Amino acid sequence: MRFFYGKMMQGKRILLGVSGSISAYKAAYLIRLLVKAGADVQVIMTEAATTFITPLTLSTLSKRPVLTTFVKDQTGQWNNHVELGLWADALVIAPASANTIARCAQGLCNDLLSAVYLSARCPVFFAPAMDLDMYKHPATAGNLSRLRSYGNHIINAAYGELASGLIGEGRLAEPEEIVQVLDRHFNHLPTLAGKRVLITAGPTQEPLDPVRYISNHSTGKMGYAIADAFAKAGASVTLVSGPTALPLPDSTIHRASVRSAADMFAATEEAFPEADVIILNAAVADYTPAHPADQKIKKKDALFDLRLTKTTDIAATLGSRKTAGQLMMGFALETENERQNALKKLHSKNLDWIVLNSLRDKGAGFGHDTNKITVIDKNEEVYEFSLKSKEAVARDILHLVERAL
Repeated sequence: MRFFYGKMMQGKRILLGVSGSISAYKAAYLIRLLVKAGADVQVIMTEAATTFITPLTLSTLSKRPVLTTFVKDQTGQWNNHVELGLWADALVIAPASANTIARCAQGLCNDLLSAVYLSARCPVFFAPAMDLDMYKHPATAGNLSRLRSYGNHIINAAYGELASGLIGEGRLAEPEEIVQVLDRHFNHLPTLAGKRVLITAGPTQEPLDPVRYISNHSTGKMGYAIADAFAKAGASVTLVSGPTALPLPDSTIHRASVRSAADMFAATEEAFPEADVIILNAAVADYTPAHPADQKIKKKDALFDLRLTKTTDIAATLGSRKTAGQLMMGFALETENERQNALKKLHSKNLDWIVLNSLRDKGAGFGHDTNKITVIDKNEEVYEFSLKSKEAVARDILHLVERAL
């Protein structure tokens, strides 16, 4: 997938912190992209980073001497961490090793990079890179959470094959994505300002009795990530959410909490007429118990017959009411004949896009922090995306809608 950068990087002063990780070699390409985008780049390396890639390489690409220590030379000249922190428009630590993340989170200050971090008044971006178990360890998760609480930005690690041979999350985000994140940060123009976006997310719960219900494995992570991406693009977002433990990702989002498929249809139907964009991501039950019991059902017979009735097809119903000024996106989670089933839903429900997930793709579907999607538009043009974090997937979906608008 090609990445497009605007003019917002032109003249921006970027401090690039490179810490000790095998992915430090990607810093060379990252510098090249930043310079090409018009940024002025100053590199700071930890001592460990210099064992993976030489300062000479990064100095040549950035056209500035690489800084590694507080003291420049024997004359007593020093690299002023305070001045560096004030100079920068953004501090980007990529790769950010588990050690560097921990030191910054705890406020330790035993090298130039951590001192600059504590002195920086500019936005700070951490792009973690480490092995799978290190990235998933509660200590690392806690440190990243603490950095977020300080107002720092985390560019999530990617999913893929790691240097250890393990496969999972921990890869440094690709340099193109890091530059894209920075470009969007500096572009303060909200691309969807004035647009009203309706998003559904999470599962539904269909009651059997006051105690039990029928549901599915949806966590709501994908829908919440989409809501966050559209809110950050300036849209007025209504999020109709089934039961989930997820916090509201952006304080500007209006959340309507629902339980059953009937509840979700009612809330979605109410918000639909005013919406410019409708994204139906929720995993809505196709069937619901015809006669839920008023009291808890007791275990008696060896067999238990349950009569189910169809729920309202939200996508098909709203699709039939869609006006010329509205755009609708649906989701299809399939296990067989994926492309054919997705196309059938796209046309039968009058959608503008269908987002296809396959449970056969490792790391995609319910419960994961990653997803792999294929998007097909109403003209049957296909957009295929690689496995990435759900936040990155949400941005891909946002870009498709932005282009259409």
